[in-house]
Amino acid sequence: MNRINLVLLSFFAFALIGAYSIYKPFLLSMIVAMLLTMATFNLTKQINNKFKSRKISSMIMSTLLTIIIFVPVIYVTTIGIEYLSKIDKDTLKLIIRSLQDFLNSIPYIDSLAEEYLTEEQLLQSSQDALFYLTSFGKAGLGFIKNMLFVILFYFIINVYSDKVFELIKLLLPISRCKSTKMINEISSTMEVVFYSTIVTAFLEGLLFGVLVGSFALNGLLLGIIYGFASLVPVVGGALVWAPVSFYVWNSISPSAGWVIIIYSIVVISIIADTFVKPIIIKVIKEDMLKSNIDINELVIFFSILAGMSSYGVWGMILGPAITSFLIAMTRVYIEFNREDLEKI
Repeated sequence: MNRINLVLLSFFAFALIGAYSIYKPFLLSMIVAMLLTMATFNLTKQINNKFKSRKISSMIMSTLLTIIIFVPVIYVTTIGIEYLSKIDKDTLKLIIRSLQDFLNSIPYIDSLAEEYLTEEQLLQSSQDALFYLTSFGKAGLGFIKNMLFVILFYFIINVYSDKVFELIKLLLPISRCKSTKMINEISSTMEVVFYSTIVTAFLEGLLFGVLVGSFALNGLLLGIIYGFASLVPVVGGALVWAPVSFYVWNSISPSAGWVIIIYSIVVISIIADTFVKPIIIKVIKEDMLKSNIDINELVIFFSILAGMSSYGVWGMILGPAITSFLIAMTRVYIEFNREDLEKI
């Protein structure tokens, strides 16, 4: 490396450090927006071919993304918080006493319930939980602000997507063919993840909403909440069906509560989430999108779980992206060093 290249590399490094210090608060939003752009690239391309305008197609896609994300969130934070705010202390006491009666009827559990689940403890815990839930609207402002930035960056990257990804290809220290293949693989993976996540959340929310709606509850509200909660690995659905089933058990009948518990565990958690979800990913990948990416649908499924465990909600996007990038880089490394590896 000569002196000129070293100076240019130093200035480039300083520029990156400076840019990072400025855009650090928006970095995650930018990355998520770029991955969403890759996930919806083919649909955006079809709309662009119809309207012959990158700005119009970007505006349409940004509007669709806003509707998918913001409309359910706004509905939950308005109607849902209104429902929770109506729960008073007397109602909580009635529910707690019913819970204690139920636990006391179970062998070996009754003694533990008497010691650790007193009315004072449960009442305080319930009031604390209601306080945090009713203050979700305030805390949700941060989430909404981040989503607004994601939508904004999503629109900008969509408008200039050709230039953005061309720049990425030029910056990658590999051949143009390999860089194109790598970006296409990540884009195809993100496309599968994006559509399969929407379909799965809709399916599980629909299944739960229809059931609780049959018990004269707000099926639309609880279905939307369950759809969002289903994105949380392992315990997401239980955060919804557990309190709802106990409420139904207490206010309607114990048998109705057990129906919700068994239905939620067997039909939604086991059948829909464990067995149907990988099939949905496979169908979307192979039949709907005609994707030829060489990555197993189970790998995509577990990368979503791992990503959400590490990064929260954004992990459902970052997890598969990081996994597909690792697989692509591994293939590039093996191909790049194939001759040396064969000599070993």
